[in-house]
Amino acid sequence: MKRTENLTPFIVMDILQRANEIGDCIHFEVGQPDMAPSGGVLDGMREALDDGQFPYTPAKGIMPLREKISDFYKQYYRVQVSPERVMLTVGTSGAFLIAYSILVDIGEKLAFTDPGYPCYKNYSYVLGIDPVMIPVGAETNYQMTAGMLAEHENVKAVQISSPCNPTGNLYGKENLLGLIEYCKSKDIGFISDEIYHGLVYSGVKEHTALEFSDDAIVINGFSKYFCMPGARLGWMILPEKLVRPAEVVMQNLFISAPTMSQIGCVHAFDYKFLEDYKAEYEKRRDFLYNELKSIFKIDVVPEGAFYIWADISEYSDDCYNFALELLENARIAVTPGVDFGRNNTGKYIRFAYTRNIEHMAEGIRRLKEYLKQR
Repeated sequence: MKRTENLTPFIVMDILQRANEIGDCIHFEVGQPDMAPSGGVLDGMREALDDGQFPYTPAKGIMPLREKISDFYKQYYRVQVSPERVMLTVGTSGAFLIAYSILVDIGEKLAFTDPGYPCYKNYSYVLGIDPVMIPVGAETNYQMTAGMLAEHENVKAVQISSPCNPTGNLYGKENLLGLIEYCKSKDIGFISDEIYHGLVYSGVKEHTALEFSDDAIVINGFSKYFCMPGARLGWMILPEKLVRPAEVVMQNLFISAPTMSQIGCVHAFDYKFLEDYKAEYEKRRDFLYNELKSIFKIDVVPEGAFYIWADISEYSDDCYNFALELLENARIAVTPGVDFGRNNTGKYIRFAYTRNIEHMAEGIRRLKEYLKQR
């Protein structure tokens, strides 16, 4: 069987392409911040551009940025992370490919939640790994638990995301610790996708897996909280014993992460800018959640990220065609739930609050008008 045979399209990107073709669409589909990064980042990239030299960097990335990331963990989480354990990657996508490559062999099992980020399973297929999709729902706040994991034999590694895409749920300290301890007791690798850390609201504090174990692989990057999806720059925090294996994979797959992005991101840790940015997204969440809950059933209040998972069963049990209907007839772009898995996803659509409130308000107006006439 070809490793690409089971690959599924990344539907949100198809929706985005069609929305751009139609024009005058309201964008609730793609998880892409609409704000520019901090001024220091832009100045740093300009300086790199003016210098006109773009050599390969070391495979692990430039040390000044790895030191900044190390300091970020100390300031934000009160966790000590040596810069030697930090590796810069080609987006978080590159980080996942590296993590899966060094933890899981061909034919072995990697577990993650369903619904969840669709690319996890597709990375698994490309690498010849057997994905184990564990169904989760509102009853566990869309979180995997150690008990759920225990029902599956011979799992080699576990992947979680917190806050999660598509639901915005956040793993609590107790559950996160329980999962990590279970994995340690069974010699199961633990990977924590923390790309939406920083974008957590209502005074809630997120926990990095590194608070509980130095054996976890933590993946984060500059696409979401730092407003740079097109910079294609992620990072990994690795246990010491896995740094060299990961570096060898990085050397061969990617050589190094983008040089200009690395130089610019040395200036990304502007904490005043990041707090203001987070406050803006909390306002957007509150606006969209309050509007949508009067239209659809919302079974989990998003604690983080920038998504709302809406139950459309009052209107349709076919989220894909419902999303296309909204796109073609109301010029509203949303992501169908089936993009995120098979577990009861057919009755959900995902809204992203990555555009300003004025833009979203027009979308809500169109949505209400269309559903009234439908």
